[in-house]
Amino acid sequence: MKRMLKIATVAVAMSAASSASAVDWQNWQGWSVKVGVNKITPKVQSGDITAPAQPGSKVDVGSDTQPIFSVAYAYTSHISAELVLGTPYQHDLSGAGALAGTGKSGTVKSMPPTLFAQYHFLEEKAMFRPYLGLGLTYAYFYGETGSGALTALTNTGSPTPTTFSVDSAWGLTPQAGVIYNINEKWFADLVVTKTYLKTTAHYSTGQTVDLTLNPVATALSVGYRF
Repeated sequence: MKRMLKIATVAVAMSAASSASAVDWQNWQGWSVKVGVNKITPKVQSGDITAPAQPGSKVDVGSDTQPIFSVAYAYTSHISAELVLGTPYQHDLSGAGALAGTGKSGTVKSMPPTLFAQYHFLEEKAMFRPYLGLGLTYAYFYGETGSGALTALTNTGSPTPTTFSVDSAWGLTPQAGVIYNINEKWFADLVVTKTYLKTTAHYSTGQTVDLTLNPVATALSVGYRF
């Protein structure tokens, strides 16, 4: 009888501990961090470079892949906020439209920190957890460098190299992702985002070109919950 009572007591204690653990897991709040890699691919729609450029002279922007890291806070098991940062991206610029095939016209660096609000589906302990988010991105452009091809196209015959600048801009960034819970602390994350972003490039020759960039990004990361 005493043996059975002991077994029952242990079983109740284990059940209570398990229930308490489940409640803590279900209502988990706290910080997490992620590190990974992100590829940004601009989906460019270029206006024409203003006169005296040849009609139909446009610009294309190349993709780049860089490390990223983020910090997130879960307010509930479903609602969280995340700040995504990373190292600078470097994008090659080239001619498009009437300038297609003219080669590389320059490079520009970008830093696009983004703050997301997110909603996670299913239970926190689910192995796979899809989520949706909406973020605000500030695309900071700097380090613009023109090439000899750019000077030849915009300032023919001049010994003065053409320089340019790109306006920094704000954009909205929806995201869709899925988390794979390795255990209660470690997880993997795959997410796709698209930033709705417009900007303008200004050349030292007085010409400008309007660009709709709308980059799509794919990131793969590993994270840890505190």
